[in-house]
Amino acid sequence: MALHFSAEELAGRRAAACAAMAAQGLDGLLIFRQESMYYLTGYDTFGYVYFQCLYLGVDGRLMLITRAPDLRQAQHTSMIEDIRIWADRDGADPVLDLKAVLVEFGLSGKKLGAEFNAYGLPYALGKRLVTALEDSFTLVEASDLVTNLRLIKSPAELAYVRRAAELADAALDAAHQTVAPGAFEGDILAAMHGAIYRGGGDDPANEFIIGSGRDALLCRYFTGRKYLGAEDQITLEFAGAYRHYHACLMQTIPVGTITDRHRTLHGVAMDALAACRAALKPGEPVGGVFDAYARVCDAAGETPHRLNACGYSLGTTFAPNWMDWPMFYTGNPVIIQPGMVFFLHMILMDSDVGIAMCPGMTVEVTEGGNQPLTRHTLELIGR
Repeated sequence: MALHFSAEELAGRRAAACAAMAAQGLDGLLIFRQESMYYLTGYDTFGYVYFQCLYLGVDGRLMLITRAPDLRQAQHTSMIEDIRIWADRDGADPVLDLKAVLVEFGLSGKKLGAEFNAYGLPYALGKRLVTALEDSFTLVEASDLVTNLRLIKSPAELAYVRRAAELADAALDAAHQTVAPGAFEGDILAAMHGAIYRGGGDDPANEFIIGSGRDALLCRYFTGRKYLGAEDQITLEFAGAYRHYHACLMQTIPVGTITDRHRTLHGVAMDALAACRAALKPGEPVGGVFDAYARVCDAAGETPHRLNACGYSLGTTFAPNWMDWPMFYTGNPVIIQPGMVFFLHMILMDSDVGIAMCPGMTVEVTEGGNQPLTRHTLELIGR
């Protein structure tokens, strides 16, 4: 089997999930998030684009119901032994197949948690699930049960995050070597991805973000490639990924002239980053980190150019998104603890003059505060 964690660590995670279920009075959990399946069993697939469900009982019993193409995938990548297949056919309803298994397990009348907030359970399937099961079981929302357990990383997980950070550094090295007047954005992306793949890394859970010119003010991927001008700028936001664990970096690189506006925004962003890192310490609320970002930006007169969030947790995530819970926004009450991993992005985008400055790094929360996991210091550089 291609297990990336010890059997003992996986068993400990499932035991913690069972304890959380017991505390909430649940008899079992219907798992639809691929992150949860991977975290608890090692099961690694993109088959969640079709219906599949991992059942974990409060007694530790496991069962996966999935399609035939994922039978060997589950056998190869996980420790799941009870794998049920629903057959592709006209009129197939795998929800009813799941119900039959739950009845077989003697769960009629029991209280089951379900991960309703999952890419693997879209609205139409969720409605069918509730309709099919509500007459035989009590279903309750439990989307955060495993997510809460994933927030604090084990030493084995942190080793993968640190490797992901090394790959992110390698990707930014490749970008620095490739960004220049006249460079093609496709070549820049190819160099960055190549550095990660050569280092044994994975595809990230979403696309790399790249934009030049006025597109440097965008923080989403979109299709289409350009050549850099003699006087230009490029914003890169990306992740190194290793065993599905992510570490992000972000940087705006002026091409040609570094303008005064670039310098001003960079200075504010780096002051904000220092303030955020000072606020990111055990025992404090996550929302206080955003408040530090906003306070610095607002004091510098950059309120119109900042965002309403300044980062988020990172961990093991699957497409379509590497962003994990929780996010840095005002009022977020989640308490910071050692072993959490966060991406801090100090995004400033001045649409009036078309200038961006967006430094960002990944840090690990420690007993005394936090430490960067990437070696790049995000100083202002030009090409």
